[in-house]
Amino acid sequence: MASATLEEKEAKSFNLFYLTWPIFLEIFLFMMMGIADTLMLSAISDNAVSGVGAANQYLHIAILILEVIGNGASIVVAQYIGSRKLLEAARISALAITMNLIVGLLISGAFLLFCNQILQILNLQGEILEHAKSYLSFVGGFIFLQALVNSLAAIVRVHGFTKEAMLVSLGMNVVHIIGNYALIFGNFGFSEMGVHGAAISTVISRLIAVLVFLWLLYRIMEIKIQFRYYFSLSKAFVGKILKIGIPSATEQVMYQSCQMVFLFYATFLGEESMAARQYASNISMFIYLFAFAVGVGTSIIVGRYVGGNRKDEAYGRVWQSVRSASIATAVMVALVMIFRQPLMTIFTDDLNIIELGAHVLLFSIVLETGRTINIVLINSLRAAGDARFPLWIGMVTMVGISVPLGYLFVFKLDMSLPGIWLAIATDEWLRAILMSLRWRSRKWEKHALVKHEHGDQAVVSAH
Repeated sequence: MASATLEEKEAKSFNLFYLTWPIFLEIFLFMMMGIADTLMLSAISDNAVSGVGAANQYLHIAILILEVIGNGASIVVAQYIGSRKLLEAARISALAITMNLIVGLLISGAFLLFCNQILQILNLQGEILEHAKSYLSFVGGFIFLQALVNSLAAIVRVHGFTKEAMLVSLGMNVVHIIGNYALIFGNFGFSEMGVHGAAISTVISRLIAVLVFLWLLYRIMEIKIQFRYYFSLSKAFVGKILKIGIPSATEQVMYQSCQMVFLFYATFLGEESMAARQYASNISMFIYLFAFAVGVGTSIIVGRYVGGNRKDEAYGRVWQSVRSASIATAVMVALVMIFRQPLMTIFTDDLNIIELGAHVLLFSIVLETGRTINIVLINSLRAAGDARFPLWIGMVTMVGISVPLGYLFVFKLDMSLPGIWLAIATDEWLRAILMSLRWRSRKWEKHALVKHEHGDQAVVSAH
């Protein structure tokens, strides 16, 4: 009976659907948190939405920096689980939590000290600037809570407990939405706080998530994290985490930095364009939602396959995932193109913003199809230990091509917001082609973090 249970756990740990559906719901809930903010703040004004959207550009970059350790540790832990080295997996998990907390506290301090200066870089003015300051100074000051959420959630997921991570996200969303309703509009006896109320609600929901994730962590791990592990720095483990984490996060920070440049371009197009960009971006997230879930689920499987020296199975699994994600994205693109105007009316009743946003969403067929391939392949390359290749390619296609191309389209060819979408799509497709060639070449096989003697396969343990 025990043996059957172990075999069942092992089978589930390599079942993409079993891993992916909770990740899908978790990401959906995370996106709904952003949508809830946008919808509730749009009841105040479109400028409130634009201000929070601008602040979130910096918060997204901060979160990506925090993922240096979270992503790096999750991949290293996945490979060690695949090779049945569970004690090392526990020590790496503790190390990741400590490292991310330290980095999170440093970033929180930076936001508190330099909030005004960094927002002025974006050319924000008037009411939009004030809303952005109110949100960024508070949420940014407590970003260390998100640092802990990132590390804890990544460790829980990589152990195969994606459903439990999803349930925590569900609870966090419920708390956040109730908090928004109470603090933004002044319900349940609270004062009406507007944008600042949304910021307080965000922080409270993250604090609760941290506490629940810590409780969960000690229930799921076969070998528990001992308290001393949090203070035990291993040069070898730190090196492996950073080997994956730094290139991964740098590539993502670079991507978000390019998005900030595009936001900067949009500020010259006027307040309506900024609002349309924010609303269209919110809708676009739902197009690549399934692809993102498949990418994360596939990376867990690939990490375990590579750790267990089962590289042929990793190779085939990724192409199956690319096909599944591409089909789902094509369906979502079709739905968004058909219902693009009604979707925009969810956020605003300004006809100019609705028309502009609906027009931009037509270009999703070009942008999202390329983005889907990238999401799956880049996550898989990182999981295999080949994190530097996506970084070098991104430097060329994102910084060297999409940013100047966006400038050309927006300011020289007068293409407005569609020019930004086409510039991003060009980058996505160039990278998609190059990532496909990289995976097909199988050069990623030499980057495994766990070495095997005599080419033996490890016997894989689910938990």
